[in-house]
Amino acid sequence: MFKKGFIILLLLVVSLGTARAQYDLDHFYYNGRQSLIDGKYAQAIESFNILAHLDSTIYEAYFFRGIAKYNLGDFVGAQRDFDRTLHFNPIYTPAYHYRAITLSRIGKYDDALKDLEEAVDLRPGYTGLYFSRGVTYFLSQQFDKAVKDFNTFIRKQPREGDAYLNRGACYLYLNDTVKALEDYNKAISLNRFDPEGYVRRSRVYAMQEKTDAAIQDLDVALRLDSTNTYAFFNRAILKYDKRDIAGALADLNRVLDEEPGNALTLYNRALIYAQVGDYRAALDDYDRVLNINPNNVLAYFNRAAVFMELGRYRDAMDDYSQAINLYPDFAKAYMNRSYAKSQLGQFTSAKQDYDIAQRKVREYQAMTADSTGHAAFADTARKYDRLLALDADFAKKDFDNELLQYRDVDIRLKPLYKVQPADSVAGYSSISRKVEDAVLDAFIAKSPLAVKFTADPKSTLRDPVRAREAVNRSIRADRSSENLFAKALVEAENRQFNTALVCYDEAIGKSPETFFYYINRGALQAEMIDFISSIENNVQVLTLDNSNTVKTRVQDQVTRSYDYTPAIHDMTRAAELNPEFPYTYYNLGNLYCLSNDLPEAIVQYSRAIDIFPYIGEAFYNRGLVLIYLKDKEKGCIDLSTAGELGIQDAYSVIKKYCKSEEEL
Repeated sequence: MFKKGFIILLLLVVSLGTARAQYDLDHFYYNGRQSLIDGKYAQAIESFNILAHLDSTIYEAYFFRGIAKYNLGDFVGAQRDFDRTLHFNPIYTPAYHYRAITLSRIGKYDDALKDLEEAVDLRPGYTGLYFSRGVTYFLSQQFDKAVKDFNTFIRKQPREGDAYLNRGACYLYLNDTVKALEDYNKAISLNRFDPEGYVRRSRVYAMQEKTDAAIQDLDVALRLDSTNTYAFFNRAILKYDKRDIAGALADLNRVLDEEPGNALTLYNRALIYAQVGDYRAALDDYDRVLNINPNNVLAYFNRAAVFMELGRYRDAMDDYSQAINLYPDFAKAYMNRSYAKSQLGQFTSAKQDYDIAQRKVREYQAMTADSTGHAAFADTARKYDRLLALDADFAKKDFDNELLQYRDVDIRLKPLYKVQPADSVAGYSSISRKVEDAVLDAFIAKSPLAVKFTADPKSTLRDPVRAREAVNRSIRADRSSENLFAKALVEAENRQFNTALVCYDEAIGKSPETFFYYINRGALQAEMIDFISSIENNVQVLTLDNSNTVKTRVQDQVTRSYDYTPAIHDMTRAAELNPEFPYTYYNLGNLYCLSNDLPEAIVQYSRAIDIFPYIGEAFYNRGLVLIYLKDKEKGCIDLSTAGELGIQDAYSVIKKYCKSEEEL
């Protein structure tokens, strides 16, 4: 929750020692450290990968690689590296410390506290451990213990403003607003240019109904940081309470300028639009909320109210039904649906809804005064069209309890490996950690056209027209399988798919044992399907939604299936001709995934990895499929490995979707 408590500071100075003072080791070590300091975490990982490869017992390589992964949001990978560090050096205090920080981020608070206890035992005078343990106690809602640790830290570091901010938050959860305010005042006095103190203090003022003072603090925070969406959001709520509708909308708009998919902000703006009679804008915002979170009962309920105002009773009835399906005790939804049905002439069904609503109300009234939980939806006196603050009753059910950092992201599989034309200056191969394969080397060397074997879809042909003229001259001189294959490559680059396919067919007819021909023909057939589907605006992409699940989504309402069987047959034939070539199985994994046979896709990716465990794309794609199949733990481990192998896209996926349940 308090990200400042988790910022990794590279304050440690560790020497590799004279026993490992070889120039190459020091070179990669210091390059990696410098990359960390510069915030170039992917580059740091590459340096520490090499260092660990040169000497697998260098615990510092795993430690610093773990820090880089942590900063990229790869908490699973970071934990594994800190585990390796402690395997080689079980008394290395920083590894316990940072592993504890990592464990707390993935919700394993008990394990984190054990590591911190171990670290304190090893270095009781290291004050930073008390700060980290205080944060961990806070996250595990042990607020009294958190206060004690922050007290210890503050006695030794009385000028550290973040400690006061965090202790103040603990006091706030302990309902001691006086001490919380004192700590926030102290934090501000230590650093008047940090907007966080003003934002925190404004929350206390708001709780004390000192609205003007709260707004003044948020004004200061926004002067210090004009992009602070949290401050804009809170100020919007306060302005709304003062009936400054225009000001509230302006602040919510500023949040959405920075975070266009922020569901909680969209929901609040929709409520305001509905209240001022801008029903079209309200419906647009409710639609976006429900696209992000289709289980948001309040969005259905309030969108139905807008439909009622517009006389769209059937739409309203459908939304009330959705709200009831999500919360069957929602008496007010039954009552309102009853009215919508009566407007549609469905009087018998309307009477049934009315009777159910009355029964729910009686059941609610017979309950205790504690109206928390689902039973609260039976309270017909309760208003459900108020703006939601971040700590509102239903925010934790239907929204993140932090501002929602949502982006509508399509997570696409890494593409197929195939032979592609390349300008001679580009080099003959772009495989990272290239598999040692004499057949591949011989094939590339024999090609009449400069080629590379790669999954990079970008063409490196500088002059496709000249390349086509050259291969056409070669074909006229000698219609060999090699020349036909080269022509197919160039024609495919120019999107002349049918011509390319004919050339592949003829090349295979002349040389049916050359498995690269099958790989490329299979890849071409898959590419043709993708091209056709993109024209039809119906491309299937692997999509991760906001609830951290993965869906196959189509870009249009009209769906159509595509047959990848010919491509699969070609890849299978290539695998039969050379069963030790790993990239064929990787390609089969992609094709089975596109064919919606996900279990078989995993089998094929795993086969590729077993043969050659350095195909980062295979780990990346298998990780996505595993998350889709709800095996999140294994999927995130695969994504971590992909990042380690140089697939930098993995870290953006990890940061967004490999979160603990506590962070969702």
